[in-house]
Parts: sequence; structure tokens; C-alpha cells
Amino acid sequence: MTAALWQSSPGWRTRTTFVLALAAATIGLGSLWRFAWLMGSFGGGAFMLTYVVSLLLLSAPLMVAEVVIGSHGRSGPPLALRWVADRSLISRYWMVLGVLAAITGLMVLACLTVVAGWALAYIPLMQGSTFSAASAPMVAEAFTELLADPQRQWFWQTLFVVVLLIVSAQGVRRGLGVFVWLAIPLMITLLGVLVRFNLDNGNLEQAGDYLFSLKAVDFTREAVLAAISHALLTFGLGVGVGMAYGAYAPRRIPVARSVLAVAAFNVAIALLAALAIYPLMLATNLVPNSGPGLLFISAPYAFGNIPHGDGFGVAFFLLTVVTALGAGLALLEPAIASVRQVLRGQRWAAVLVCAAIVWLLAAAIAWSLAGEGWFANHNLLQVFDELAAGVLIPLVCLMVALLVGWRLHPAVLREQLGRESALMFSLWRGLLRYIAPLAIIVVALARLI
Repeated sequence: MTAALWQSSPGWRTRTTFVLALAAATIGLGSLWRFAWLMGSFGGGAFMLTYVVSLLLLSAPLMVAEVVIGSHGRSGPPLALRWVADRSLISRYWMVLGVLAAITGLMVLACLTVVAGWALAYIPLMQGSTFSAASAPMVAEAFTELLADPQRQWFWQTLFVVVLLIVSAQGVRRGLGVFVWLAIPLMITLLGVLVRFNLDNGNLEQAGDYLFSLKAVDFTREAVLAAISHALLTFGLGVGVGMAYGAYAPRRIPVARSVLAVAAFNVAIALLAALAIYPLMLATNLVPNSGPGLLFISAPYAFGNIPHGDGFGVAFFLLTVVTALGAGLALLEPAIASVRQVLRGQRWAAVLVCAAIVWLLAAAIAWSLAGEGWFANHNLLQVFDELAAGVLIPLVCLMVALLVGWRLHPAVLREQLGRESALMFSLWRGLLRYIAPLAIIVVALARLI
């Protein structure tokens, strides 16, 4: 049976839609709450240069590998892997890799849903001037109160999951395709507005020194490992996104060049995101940080203590939600395609099953953060994050590199990369065979030490 008979949804008609969808998937919240902090903490320009090199030598080749698998199989990750395994006369047990990637994606999406729920909760708070002239302890207390109220978190999480469900149920073209054409321009517009506000009201000189200084002494072991790890964990790798979206990509597109375009867009958005918040933070004498502390304490305080900042604070959290939706739809898709093919049912049924799993996992995380329920003694957000980032994503990425680099027949790969030059194909395969596995193992070991 050919892969075409297993294809679950019609694909996109244009390369641009594929690039926009993959760009929306790879931006993620890492660009908003971690990238700029890492730049400042590890020497600015040194980290940036290492990060770009890591994207080119590690993340982009791995994403191309995932897209090649998906575009060859034209189906969900498990069956796409089965198809390429059959074509290369190797074991079908590689299908398990697709199942693991889809499960990892749902776990990451549950964590993302919790954070997106917080962002939705902060939009009315910023709109109601809750943080106007508020002190840092008052802003921190507001976040603590949100964490202690699982019912409130659950409400906003449910709203986010419902939006994901509605968009995903519309299908690949009318749902995902239309969304990315609306979301990417909106994202760029919001970033532009926020950057302009920061340039007018923030400490641009100090932010420039913090983010973009380039000194040889800053190229330390810690800085290099942080850049490689961030490039690996924030490019949508290891969760089946490339395989799922590759199945929907138009045939005969230049896959490698499309992924490189996505990488360039990823870097540009990350830099704009840094300029959209850090000048303002430094102008209000805040110490830059990362994670929830940046998004839900430092950012509200900074916007609340600048004239007319509340409205721009609304724009900031709206940007956070739009970014989360783009990543969330991508994380959901591998599981949807896999479940639909296993159950051989309608897309809406698979969407409902996957969305329900995410909703239940997110609710469990909320109750664990509030210290209630069965998981009161465990921070499930931290548990899921460490399991996904520390174990599952590196494992899936390593297995993809080994499968595509060493096990699949070159002729099978060349079919999907026919529009790339022989030199680019050889370079990509060499990076996948030698550089990617070594880098992944080093990063994984560094997290354990």
C-alpha cells in the first residue's frame, strides 16, 4: 500500500504557506522569555553568533530531515516513518519514533497551554490598569495569586484549548493555512508596535550593550552549550512538527532553502522580541531574567510604570497568545494525524481526542502549581519540562539523525531534495551523520552533569 492512500488531509498549495506554518511553529515562547535573557547572560554577540551557527549546523539539518520523512510518507509521523523504512528495506520498528515524537509534542503543548492561559488572564489585568504604578512586590503577588487559583487557570486554559480545537478542526488548508496567513502579519505588526514603544521610552543604549556586545572572552563553554541547547530546543524539533508539516508541503519544493528561510525568520523575530521588552525593563531598573518571571512579573511592572504603558502591555500579552497559538497548533498536529490514522476516523474526532488529552494534562499542572489534588506535592510543569527538554526531545532528535543520516537509502532522501544541489545534499547529509549526533549527545550530557 502506498503512502498516498494513508494521507489524512490535503496539503497546502503554495510553498509560502508551508514556510509561514513552519515559522509559526518554530518561534515559540522561547523567543519571548528566554532568548534575550540568554543573550545578555552569555555575552550578547557571542551567544548570538554561536546560536546562529548552531541553527545552521544542527537545527536546520534536523528540521530538513523531519520534513523529508513527512514529505516522503505524506502521512502522520508513525506511518511516514514506516513508509521510508520500507523504501530503505529496514525495520518498521522505526514507527515507534513517530509515536514518541507525537507524545512528546502533547506533553510540551500541555505546558504551553498553562503559560498561554496565564497570558490570557493578564490581558484584562493590563487593560484594567491593574499594574499602573504598581510596585514589583505587588506585581509578583498578582502572579502568585493566579498560581494559587487553579479554577481561574483552568478557565483560561480551556479558552485556549477551545481555540486550538476550533482552528484544528477546520483542517489543514482552512484551519492551519488560514491561521498562519493571519497570525504571522499580526505577530510582526505587534512586534513593530512594541519595538517602537521601547525605542521611544526605553533605555536603548543600555539594552544595546546588554544584548549585542561582542568580546572574545565571552565565548565560554557555558555560553556555547547554552546557545546549542537553545537552538535545539526552540526550533520545533523532536516533537514531530517537521514530519507532520512536511506531509502537507507542496511536492518538489526546495526543502533545505525553505527551512533556512524559516531559520532566518526565527532569528529576526527573536531579536525583535528582545527589543520589544528589554529596553523598557532596563529603563525601569529591572534586572533581566527569563521564564515566567520575565513574562508575568518584570514585563507587567515595566509596562505599568511607563506612561500609557498599559495599552502596550495588552499588545505584549496578545503577542504572547498569538505566538503560543502558532506553536500549539503545530504541536497538536502530529498527534492528530497519528490518532486519525490509527482510528481511521474523521479529523474532528482525532482533534477532540488530542485536545482533551492536552486539556486534562494542563489542568493537572494547574492543580499541582496550586498545591491541590493528586499532584499537590509535585510541580508538574517542571516535571514535564525537564522530561521533555532533558530526555525526550534530545532522544527523538538523536534517533532522527541516526535514521536519516545512517539508515535511510540516499536515493530515498534525494527524491525529496531534488531541487537542492548535489553539494548542498552532501553537506546536509554530512552534518546529519557526524555533527548532529555529537552535538545532541554533548548537550544531553551537559544537562545531566
